[in-house]
Amino acid sequence: MSGASSPGGLGGGTALKRMSTGNKREDLPKNLSMVSIMGLSFAIMAVPCGLSTTLSLSLTNGESVTVIWGWVLVSLISMGIAASLAEICAVYPTAGGVYYWSAMLSTPKYRPIASWITGWLTLVGNWTVTLSIAFSTGQLFLSGVSIFQEDFVANTWQTVLMFWGVMAVCTGVNVFFSKHLNLLNTICMIWTAAAVIIIMVVLLATARHRNTAEYVFAHYDPTASGYPSGWSFFVGLLQAAYTLTGYGMVASLCEEVQNPEKEVPKAMVLSVFMAGLTGVAYLVPLLFVLPEVKAILSVANGQPIGMIFTTVTGSKAGGMGLLIFVLVVALFAGTGALTAASRCTFAFARDGAIPGSRYWSQYNYKLNVPLNGLLLSSAICCLLGLIYFGSTAAFQSFVGVATICLSTSYGFPILVNILNRRVAVKNSSFSLGKFGYAINIATVTWIILSVVLFCMPVSIPVTAAGMNYASVVFMGFAGISVLWYAVRGRKTFNGPEEVVIDGESRSVDEEVGREKSRQ
Repeated sequence: MSGASSPGGLGGGTALKRMSTGNKREDLPKNLSMVSIMGLSFAIMAVPCGLSTTLSLSLTNGESVTVIWGWVLVSLISMGIAASLAEICAVYPTAGGVYYWSAMLSTPKYRPIASWITGWLTLVGNWTVTLSIAFSTGQLFLSGVSIFQEDFVANTWQTVLMFWGVMAVCTGVNVFFSKHLNLLNTICMIWTAAAVIIIMVVLLATARHRNTAEYVFAHYDPTASGYPSGWSFFVGLLQAAYTLTGYGMVASLCEEVQNPEKEVPKAMVLSVFMAGLTGVAYLVPLLFVLPEVKAILSVANGQPIGMIFTTVTGSKAGGMGLLIFVLVVALFAGTGALTAASRCTFAFARDGAIPGSRYWSQYNYKLNVPLNGLLLSSAICCLLGLIYFGSTAAFQSFVGVATICLSTSYGFPILVNILNRRVAVKNSSFSLGKFGYAINIATVTWIILSVVLFCMPVSIPVTAAGMNYASVVFMGFAGISVLWYAVRGRKTFNGPEEVVIDGESRSVDEEVGREKSRQ
């Protein structure tokens, strides 16, 4: 649920089967359905929220063509990535997700380092996508004040405090309403669809000015970016790529789903397909009624959607009413993203890959929540928000590092699968068949390109305030990962040692043996 990230449902109801202590796998309650997982993935992507909060990025880099056709292009690429991951997930449906898949697909010699790299990329990606969703939600709330007080410009303290408030709400929902997250994920999916329809109808019905179809589908103006024309289009793809990142996060909930080898892969791919259609339904009407782009880009807090709604409807109340729909989607997304982040933290800590793993891998049976992992994820997000005091472009950096980390974590097991000639997935229940190589290679190529693109500043010339610090944040976490591996990981970490599949705890070597016998 957006209410994710990797949003999702915490188990309620059923008591956990208590296994031995230490870092042993917990047999988690299986009370999530395919619809709930799809809702969680859909919620994490939070299309209206993601597209609204990053609209300035694509408008700066090409305007309409980048907005609409960039979305279509990235939606198709994301379908390929989701399908590639779903094919692997159908063979290895575990809470470890991509980091476990990297271990299973690698040879014993490279298993530890492959799973370590992928695990840290996934972990940082989960944390930073939660951070970016919550931060933009705080900015959206403050933009609502600007609707009624046009001279209001939130200062850095107000922005950070509002962000912390959003994080507190998302954390509270995960802690105290874990039994209802299944229901909330479903509600999120319904709310998001309804919000898009209502916003679309109201904007088209009230707009006094409408742009031409040529403007919506063919207008391209990259001059605001300062980049060469073609390169500007690709830099502007960050809007779509950021929005379409959360689908892989739901793999961390595999152990809470009945028949995860069938249900989770379907949920991943269907959620991306639904998100792609939802984005088109949201963006096309928005572009038809879009006010002057210069006015949009001049909004002080970088979140112009409230101003757009108000200008188009001609009413402050109308603008605020439409903004509320987006705000609720954003809260769902933040909650869901934090759910997924807490599960990812819990899963990685069980293998001793995080400093203080014994503490972060504990599970609270009373609340049915990995409480310590949840609180760690929330605390890290809150601390990273302090970067905003040093750079007003912090949000762009959060968006960039989240997209880079999640994309590369998705790409790593796909790349290993290609190098191993796709032997491990030849009997997958979600097989890509004869198109497998082509889809896998295309997605890995895109991911490599995206790492370069999303470290770029939105526009040039570059100032200290407008710099994209995604690479700095990324390298900071990379440094922590390398240091911890040198201090402890290389001595004690052998990759994921156990996994629960079909309620049975198995070692990785046992599962590899089973796969070889099947092949």
